Amino acid sequence: MSSLDVLRRLAAAQARDRVLAFGIAASLGWLALAGLLALFGPETESQGAAGWLIWLLGLLLPLALIWLAVWSARALLLLRTEAEELRATLARMQGEAGAEPLPPAAEPRPEPRPAPAPRRAAIPAPPPRPAADSRQATLELDSPPAAELTGPELFFALNFPDGPEDREAIRCLRLALADPGMARLIRAAQDVVTLLAGQGVYMDELVVPETDAALWHRFAEGARGEPVAGLAVIGDENALRIAGTMLRGDEVFRDVAHHFLRHFDRLLSRKAQDGEPQLLAVLAESRSGRAFTLLAQVTGMLGRAGAGPEGMTEDEQP
Repeated sequence: MSSLDVLRRLAAAQARDRVLAFGIAASLGWLALAGLLALFGPETESQGAAGWLIWLLGLLLPLALIWLAVWSARALLLLRTEAEELRATLARMQGEAGAEPLPPAAEPRPEPRPAPAPRRAAIPAPPPRPAADSRQATLELDSPPAAELTGPELFFALNFPDGPEDREAIRCLRLALADPGMARLIRAAQDVVTLLAGQGVYMDELVVPETDAALWHRFAEGARGEPVAGLAVIGDENALRIAGTMLRGDEVFRDVAHHFLRHFDRLLSRKAQDGEPQLLAVLAESRSGRAFTLLAQVTGMLGRAGAGPEGMTEDEQP
Protein backbone atom coordinates (compact mmCIF):
# COMPACT_ATOMS: atom_id res chain seq x y z
CA MET A 1 0.00 0.00 0.00
CA SER A 2 1.43 3.40 -0.99
CA SER A 3 1.52 6.45 1.25
CA LEU A 4 -1.28 7.98 -0.83
CA ASP A 5 -3.44 4.91 -0.13
CA VAL A 6 -2.73 5.30 3.59
CA LEU A 7 -3.77 8.95 3.48
CA ARG A 8 -6.87 8.06 1.47
CA ARG A 9 -7.92 5.45 4.03
CA LEU A 10 -7.34 7.85 6.93
CA ALA A 11 -9.48 10.51 5.25
CA ALA A 12 -12.25 7.97 4.54
CA ALA A 13 -12.18 6.74 8.13
CA GLN A 14 -12.49 10.32 9.38
CA ALA A 15 -15.43 10.91 7.05
CA ARG A 16 -17.20 7.79 8.34
CA ASP A 17 -16.56 8.93 11.91
CA ARG A 18 -18.13 12.31 11.11
CA VAL A 19 -21.21 10.58 9.71
CA LEU A 20 -21.47 8.47 12.88
CA ALA A 21 -21.11 11.58 15.06
CA PHE A 22 -23.87 13.26 13.05
CA GLY A 23 -26.15 10.26 13.62
CA ILE A 24 -25.53 10.34 17.36
CA ALA A 25 -26.15 14.09 17.52
CA ALA A 26 -29.36 13.82 15.48
CA SER A 27 -30.62 10.98 17.67
CA LEU A 28 -29.93 12.89 20.87
CA GLY A 29 -31.62 15.98 19.40
CA TRP A 30 -34.72 13.99 18.47
CA LEU A 31 -34.91 12.32 21.90
CA ALA A 32 -34.62 15.72 23.59
CA LEU A 33 -37.41 17.10 21.40
CA ALA A 34 -39.60 14.06 22.12
CA GLY A 35 -38.99 14.49 25.83
CA LEU A 36 -40.09 18.12 25.69
CA LEU A 37 -43.24 17.13 23.79
CA ALA A 38 -44.01 14.46 26.36
CA LEU A 39 -43.62 16.94 29.24
CA PHE A 40 -45.45 19.91 27.79
CA GLY A 41 -47.68 18.32 25.12
CA PRO A 42 -51.28 17.18 25.51
CA GLU A 43 -52.12 14.40 27.97
CA THR A 44 -52.28 10.88 26.48
CA GLU A 45 -53.70 8.97 29.45
CA SER A 46 -57.21 8.97 27.97
CA GLN A 47 -55.96 7.49 24.71
CA GLY A 48 -55.23 4.09 26.22
CA ALA A 49 -52.83 1.47 24.86
CA ALA A 50 -53.39 2.45 21.24
CA GLY A 51 -52.37 6.03 21.94
CA TRP A 52 -49.20 4.95 23.68
CA LEU A 53 -48.38 2.60 20.80
CA ILE A 54 -48.74 5.41 18.28
CA TRP A 55 -46.61 7.70 20.46
CA LEU A 56 -43.90 5.00 20.74
CA LEU A 57 -43.88 4.47 16.96
CA GLY A 58 -43.61 8.21 16.46
CA LEU A 59 -40.59 8.19 18.77
CA LEU A 60 -38.76 5.20 17.27
CA LEU A 61 -39.50 5.65 13.56
CA PRO A 62 -37.40 8.86 13.14
CA LEU A 63 -34.54 7.16 15.03
CA ALA A 64 -34.71 4.22 12.64
CA LEU A 65 -34.64 6.56 9.65
CA ILE A 66 -31.67 8.48 11.07
CA TRP A 67 -29.59 5.33 11.55
CA LEU A 68 -30.63 3.91 8.19
CA ALA A 69 -29.25 7.09 6.62
CA VAL A 70 -26.06 6.82 8.72
CA TRP A 71 -25.53 3.20 7.69
CA SER A 72 -26.14 4.02 4.02
CA ALA A 73 -23.74 6.98 4.08
CA ARG A 74 -20.95 4.97 5.76
CA ALA A 75 -21.41 2.10 3.29
CA LEU A 76 -21.28 4.55 0.38
CA LEU A 77 -18.07 6.13 1.71
CA LEU A 78 -16.49 2.69 2.08
CA LEU A 79 -17.42 1.73 -1.48
CA ARG A 80 -16.10 5.05 -2.79
CA THR A 81 -12.79 4.54 -0.96
CA GLU A 82 -12.38 1.04 -2.40
CA ALA A 83 -13.16 2.35 -5.89
CA GLU A 84 -10.57 5.13 -5.55
CA GLU A 85 -7.96 2.67 -4.33
CA LEU A 86 -8.68 0.43 -7.30
CA ARG A 87 -8.34 3.34 -9.73
CA ALA A 88 -5.10 4.44 -8.03
CA THR A 89 -3.72 0.90 -8.21
CA LEU A 90 -4.51 0.67 -11.91
CA ALA A 91 -2.91 4.08 -12.48
CA ARG A 92 0.27 3.02 -10.69
CA MET A 93 0.40 -0.19 -12.67
CA GLN A 94 0.18 1.79 -15.90
CA GLY A 95 2.67 4.44 -14.77
CA GLU A 96 5.21 1.99 -13.40
CA ALA A 97 5.27 -0.27 -16.47
CA GLY A 98 8.84 -0.36 -17.60
CA ALA A 99 10.00 1.97 -14.80
CA GLU A 100 13.11 1.27 -12.77
CA PRO A 101 12.27 -1.23 -9.98
CA LEU A 102 12.85 -0.30 -6.36
CA PRO A 103 14.86 -2.49 -3.97
CA PRO A 104 12.65 -5.37 -2.74
CA ALA A 105 12.88 -4.34 0.90
CA ALA A 106 12.02 -0.70 0.23
CA GLU A 107 8.26 -1.22 0.49
CA PRO A 108 6.31 1.82 1.77
CA ARG A 109 5.95 2.08 5.54
CA PRO A 110 3.38 4.11 7.52
CA GLU A 111 3.08 7.64 6.16
CA PRO A 112 3.95 10.77 8.22
CA ARG A 113 1.15 12.48 10.08
CA PRO A 114 -0.55 15.32 8.21
CA ALA A 115 0.37 18.82 9.38
CA PRO A 116 -0.20 22.43 8.31
CA ALA A 117 1.11 23.10 4.83
CA PRO A 118 4.66 24.50 4.69
CA ARG A 119 5.34 28.04 3.49
CA ARG A 120 4.35 28.11 -0.18
CA ALA A 121 3.88 31.80 -0.77
CA ALA A 122 7.48 32.29 -1.83
CA ILE A 123 7.12 30.11 -4.94
CA PRO A 124 7.03 32.18 -8.13
CA ALA A 125 3.51 32.31 -9.56
CA PRO A 126 3.08 29.88 -12.49
CA PRO A 127 1.92 31.10 -15.90
CA PRO A 128 -1.75 30.45 -16.80
CA ARG A 129 -2.28 26.85 -17.81
CA PRO A 130 -4.54 25.76 -20.70
CA ALA A 131 -8.12 25.02 -19.74
CA ALA A 132 -7.66 21.38 -20.70
CA ASP A 133 -5.43 20.87 -17.62
CA SER A 134 -8.52 21.10 -15.41
CA ARG A 135 -9.27 17.53 -16.40
CA GLN A 136 -6.22 16.42 -14.43
CA ALA A 137 -7.91 17.37 -11.13
CA THR A 138 -9.39 13.88 -11.01
CA LEU A 139 -7.58 10.56 -10.82
CA GLU A 140 -8.06 9.40 -14.40
CA LEU A 141 -6.41 6.20 -15.49
CA ASP A 142 -4.65 7.88 -18.45
CA SER A 143 -1.28 9.33 -17.41
CA PRO A 144 -0.63 12.94 -18.48
CA PRO A 145 2.19 13.59 -20.93
CA ALA A 146 5.61 14.41 -19.54
CA ALA A 147 6.19 18.16 -19.30
CA GLU A 148 8.46 20.60 -17.49
CA LEU A 149 6.94 21.31 -14.10
CA THR A 150 6.51 24.86 -12.86
CA GLY A 151 7.90 25.85 -9.45
CA PRO A 152 4.60 25.34 -7.59
CA GLU A 153 3.92 22.05 -9.36
CA LEU A 154 7.38 20.77 -8.41
CA PHE A 155 6.86 21.79 -4.78
CA PHE A 156 3.47 20.09 -4.51
CA ALA A 157 4.86 16.89 -6.07
CA LEU A 158 7.82 16.79 -3.67
CA ASN A 159 5.59 17.57 -0.70
CA PHE A 160 3.16 14.71 -1.51
CA PRO A 161 -0.65 15.05 -1.26
CA ASP A 162 -2.19 15.66 2.15
CA GLY A 163 -5.10 13.36 1.28
CA PRO A 164 -7.47 12.30 -1.50
CA GLU A 165 -9.07 15.75 -1.51
CA ASP A 166 -5.72 17.46 -2.18
CA ARG A 167 -6.45 17.37 -5.91
CA GLU A 168 -3.88 19.97 -6.93
CA ALA A 169 -1.06 18.05 -5.24
CA ILE A 170 -2.31 14.80 -6.80
CA ARG A 171 -2.33 16.43 -10.24
CA CYS A 172 1.22 17.71 -9.74
CA LEU A 173 2.36 14.31 -8.48
CA ARG A 174 0.97 12.64 -11.59
CA LEU A 175 2.78 15.17 -13.78
CA ALA A 176 6.05 14.43 -11.95
CA LEU A 177 5.60 10.65 -12.23
CA ALA A 178 5.13 11.00 -16.00
CA ASP A 179 8.82 11.95 -16.23
CA PRO A 180 11.11 8.92 -15.64
CA GLY A 181 13.81 10.91 -13.84
CA MET A 182 11.34 12.70 -11.56
CA ALA A 183 9.51 9.41 -10.95
CA ARG A 184 12.72 7.86 -9.59
CA LEU A 185 13.26 10.85 -7.31
CA ILE A 186 9.65 10.84 -6.06
CA ARG A 187 9.70 7.12 -5.28
CA ALA A 188 13.07 7.34 -3.54
CA ALA A 189 11.85 10.32 -1.49
CA GLN A 190 8.67 8.45 -0.56
CA ASP A 191 10.69 5.43 0.57
CA VAL A 192 13.01 7.57 2.71
CA VAL A 193 10.15 9.53 4.29
CA THR A 194 8.12 6.43 5.09
CA LEU A 195 11.10 4.46 6.42
CA LEU A 196 11.97 7.34 8.73
CA ALA A 197 8.32 7.59 9.79
CA GLY A 198 8.44 3.91 10.72
CA GLN A 199 11.09 4.85 13.30
CA GLY A 200 9.11 7.83 14.61
CA VAL A 201 10.82 10.59 12.58
CA TYR A 202 8.09 12.60 10.82
CA MET A 203 8.99 15.33 8.35
CA ASP A 204 6.01 17.45 9.42
CA GLU A 205 7.35 17.54 12.98
CA LEU A 206 10.85 18.71 12.03
CA VAL A 207 11.40 22.38 12.79
CA VAL A 208 13.24 23.70 9.72
CA PRO A 209 13.90 27.47 9.87
CA GLU A 210 13.91 29.43 6.63
CA THR A 211 17.30 29.15 4.95
CA ASP A 212 19.33 31.44 2.71
CA ALA A 213 18.53 30.87 -0.96
CA ALA A 214 22.07 31.92 -1.89
CA LEU A 215 23.49 29.09 0.22
CA TRP A 216 21.27 26.57 -1.56
CA HIS A 217 22.51 27.96 -4.86
CA ARG A 218 26.11 27.46 -3.73
CA PHE A 219 25.26 23.93 -2.62
CA ALA A 220 23.62 23.19 -5.97
CA GLU A 221 26.79 24.38 -7.70
CA GLY A 222 28.87 21.83 -5.75
CA ALA A 223 29.83 23.51 -2.46
CA ARG A 224 30.00 21.10 0.48
CA GLY A 225 30.98 21.19 4.13
CA GLU A 226 31.60 24.42 6.05
CA PRO A 227 30.87 26.83 3.15
CA VAL A 228 27.23 25.71 3.30
CA ALA A 229 27.05 24.95 7.03
CA GLY A 230 24.28 27.53 7.33
CA LEU A 231 21.94 24.98 5.73
CA ALA A 232 22.38 22.54 8.65
CA VAL A 233 19.38 23.98 10.49
CA ILE A 234 17.78 20.83 11.92
CA GLY A 235 18.25 20.86 15.68
CA ASP A 236 16.18 17.79 16.56
CA GLU A 237 18.89 15.62 18.12
CA ASN A 238 16.56 12.61 18.34
CA ALA A 239 15.79 12.75 14.62
CA LEU A 240 19.49 13.16 13.79
CA ARG A 241 20.40 10.24 16.06
CA ILE A 242 17.76 7.92 14.58
CA ALA A 243 18.68 8.83 11.00
CA GLY A 244 22.37 8.26 11.76
CA THR A 245 21.66 4.91 13.39
CA MET A 246 19.61 3.80 10.39
CA LEU A 247 22.36 4.86 7.98
CA ARG A 248 24.93 2.89 9.96
CA GLY A 249 22.94 -0.23 10.75
CA ASP A 250 20.32 -0.63 8.00
CA GLU A 251 21.91 -1.47 4.65
CA VAL A 252 18.61 -1.19 2.77
CA PHE A 253 17.90 2.26 4.20
CA ARG A 254 21.47 3.38 3.46
CA ASP A 255 21.15 2.36 -0.19
CA VAL A 256 17.74 4.03 -0.55
CA ALA A 257 18.96 7.17 1.24
CA HIS A 258 22.05 7.55 -0.97
CA HIS A 259 19.91 6.93 -4.07
CA PHE A 260 17.54 9.68 -2.91
CA LEU A 261 20.38 12.11 -2.05
CA ARG A 262 21.92 11.72 -5.51
CA HIS A 263 18.64 12.34 -7.33
CA PHE A 264 17.63 15.32 -5.20
CA ASP A 265 21.12 16.81 -5.56
CA ARG A 266 20.81 16.52 -9.36
CA LEU A 267 17.42 18.23 -9.24
CA LEU A 268 18.89 21.15 -7.29
CA SER A 269 21.75 21.41 -9.79
CA ARG A 270 19.31 21.55 -12.72
CA LYS A 271 17.11 24.15 -11.06
CA ALA A 272 20.13 26.27 -10.11
CA GLN A 273 20.80 26.70 -13.84
CA ASP A 274 17.31 28.18 -14.31
CA GLY A 275 18.32 31.33 -12.42
CA GLU A 276 15.72 31.01 -9.62
CA PRO A 277 17.73 30.53 -6.39
CA GLN A 278 14.66 31.24 -4.25
CA LEU A 279 12.99 28.15 -5.70
CA LEU A 280 15.77 25.96 -4.26
CA ALA A 281 15.06 27.22 -0.73
CA VAL A 282 11.33 26.67 -1.20
CA LEU A 283 11.82 23.12 -2.45
CA ALA A 284 13.88 22.42 0.68
CA GLU A 285 10.75 23.15 2.76
CA SER A 286 8.79 20.28 1.15
CA ARG A 287 8.63 16.91 2.88
CA SER A 288 11.18 15.56 0.41
CA GLY A 289 13.38 18.62 0.96
CA ARG A 290 13.27 18.20 4.73
CA ALA A 291 14.32 14.57 4.36
CA PHE A 292 17.20 15.71 2.13
CA THR A 293 18.31 18.34 4.67
CA LEU A 294 18.17 15.79 7.50
CA LEU A 295 20.22 13.19 5.64
CA ALA A 296 22.65 15.76 4.22
CA GLN A 297 23.23 17.06 7.75
CA VAL A 298 23.71 13.55 9.14
CA THR A 299 26.15 12.50 6.41
CA GLY A 300 28.25 15.65 6.82
CA MET A 301 27.41 17.17 3.43
CA LEU A 302 26.54 20.38 5.25
CA GLY A 303 29.69 20.35 7.36
CA ARG A 304 28.28 20.77 10.85
CA ALA A 305 30.42 19.23 13.57
CA GLY A 306 28.44 16.54 15.38
CA ALA A 307 25.70 16.55 12.77
CA GLY A 308 26.78 13.27 11.22
CA PRO A 309 26.59 9.83 12.84
CA GLU A 310 29.67 8.59 14.58
CA GLY A 311 31.58 6.00 12.70
CA MET A 312 30.39 6.96 9.22
CA THR A 313 33.26 6.54 6.80
CA GLU A 314 33.91 8.35 3.56
CA ASP A 315 32.79 5.27 1.66
CA GLU A 316 29.39 5.62 3.33
CA GLN A 317 29.04 9.24 2.27
CA PRO A 318 26.75 9.73 -0.77
